[in-house]
Amino acid sequence: MHVIRPEGLPVSTPSATSSTRPLRVAIVGAGPAGVYAADILTKSSGVKDGDFEVSIDLFEAYPAPYGLIRYGVAPDHPRIKGIVNALHKVLDRGDIRFLGNVTYGRDLTLHDFRAFYDAVIFSTGAIKDADLDIPGITLQGSFGGADFVSWYDGHPDVPRDWPLEAKEIAVIGNGNVALDVARMLVKHPEELLTTEIPDNVYQGLKSSPVTDVHVFGRRGPAQVKFTPLELRELSHMNDVDIVLYPEDFEFDEASDEAIRSNNQIKTMVNTLTNWLVEEHAESENPSSRRLHLHFLHSPVEILPEGGDSAGGKVAGIKFERMQLDGTGNAKGTGEYVEYPVQAVYRAIGYHGSALDELEYDAKRGVIPNEGGRVLDAAGNPVPGIYATGWIKRGPVGLIGHTKGDALETIGFLLEDRLTLPAASNPDPQAIIDLLEERGIEYTTWEGWNRLDAHEAGLGAAWTGPEGLDHVVRERIKVVPREDMIRISRG
Repeated sequence: MHVIRPEGLPVSTPSATSSTRPLRVAIVGAGPAGVYAADILTKSSGVKDGDFEVSIDLFEAYPAPYGLIRYGVAPDHPRIKGIVNALHKVLDRGDIRFLGNVTYGRDLTLHDFRAFYDAVIFSTGAIKDADLDIPGITLQGSFGGADFVSWYDGHPDVPRDWPLEAKEIAVIGNGNVALDVARMLVKHPEELLTTEIPDNVYQGLKSSPVTDVHVFGRRGPAQVKFTPLELRELSHMNDVDIVLYPEDFEFDEASDEAIRSNNQIKTMVNTLTNWLVEEHAESENPSSRRLHLHFLHSPVEILPEGGDSAGGKVAGIKFERMQLDGTGNAKGTGEYVEYPVQAVYRAIGYHGSALDELEYDAKRGVIPNEGGRVLDAAGNPVPGIYATGWIKRGPVGLIGHTKGDALETIGFLLEDRLTLPAASNPDPQAIIDLLEERGIEYTTWEGWNRLDAHEAGLGAAWTGPEGLDHVVRERIKVVPREDMIRISRG
C-alpha cells in the first residue's frame, strides 16, 4: 500500500526494514537536473516526516558543479546568475555530498555504484550536436554549435583556440542556442568582459574579422523556438544592426491562431515586426557589424571553395525557400538561394550520449525509460536505476521542465523504495576509500568553494588595457582541468 503526501510524491508505508539505515542514492550528473532531483528527494514527505533517512552523493565528470549552466549557456545570459545562486543554495546546505572529477564508465562502473548505493539516478544531460545530414557538412569551417559553446564557456576538455577567420557566417537553427551562438559571434568582445569568459576566449573573439552573421530558420517568425528574453537580448548589443527581410514574414492560419492564443509568440512576433519596420540596417549611422535574421530557409548544401567538396573550405551555403502550409509547418517551393559565407554553425539541437551498461536509444539520444525508470533491452524496468533531465526525455524544455521531470522520477524511486536491491556496502566512507584506492583526484563542495573564490579573485585582480580600465569583472573562469583540480583540492 502507498500513501500520497501533500507534496504529491508517493511514499511507501513505513516498515521495520525501511528505518534500519539511510537510503543510499547516487546521482550521476551535477547539472540542474541532478541537483533538482537531489533537492526533491531530501524534501520528500517521508524524509521530512521521519519515516526514513536518505544519504545522497552527487557525482560529476567535471571538477566543478552545475553542468550545462557552467558549460552550455552563453556567459552573458541574463538569467544564469540567478540559476547558479539557486543551485548553490541547495548544495551549500550540507545534506548532499558533491564528488567531482569522477567519470562514469571510466572511474566508476555500474557494478561499483550498485555495491555502494540502493539506487542510481542518471542525469548526464546532452552535450553533443544533433546531426545535420547535408552535403558539405564536413568542410573546413563547418562547426557544431555545441562545440563552439564549449569553447567560449571554457570547457576543460576542448582546445583553447577556435578558428575565428570568417567575415560572413551562417548559423542554422531557430532556438535559444542558435541565438546564443550568433550573439557571441557578432557581439563586440569588450561587452563580454563583465562576464566570466576566460582570457583565451576574449582574445579569440577580439581577433575575429566578422562583419555579418546570418541566422536561418526553416519556418516562419511565429514558429521560432527561442524565448522573448533571448530575442530582446539581441537589441542590447552595441554597434550591431539587426537586419530582417519582408519576404520572410509569412503567416498562415496556424500562425495567426498561435499569435492570438500564446502571449509569448505574440510578444516575439511583435518584436520582430517592429524591428522590421524600424529598418535598423538603413540608419544614417550604420554599425560595423550586422545580425541578419532569416526565416523560411531550409539548408540544402554547404558550398565548397573552388568546388573542392573533399577537404575544402566553406565558401557559401544553399537553401530552399519554404512556405507555410496552413498548419504552421513548412514545405519547399522549389526556389533556391545561396549566400556567401566562410563559416557555418549548426545549432539545431543537442543529442545525448550512450552510457556504459545501459540501453540507449540512438535516434532520440536518451536512455529508454518509463517515467524515469530505466528499461532493459526487453523493455522491463531495471531495479534501482533511474534517469532524469535531458538523458531521460531528450534535449527539450527549459529549467522549469527539468524540475517537473525530476519530481516524476523521484516519485517512482520512492514508490520502489522497499523493493530496491540493497547496497552490499552502504557506508558513505566506502566510496571515498574506493576513489582514493584508484587514485582518482575527486573534488568536493569545499573544493568548489575554493575554486569559486579563486575565480572571483582573478576577476578582482584583473586590470584592463587602456580604455577598458573602468571595467569591473566579478570573476574569470579557470579553464585547464589540472588547474581546477589543484585549486579545488588545495
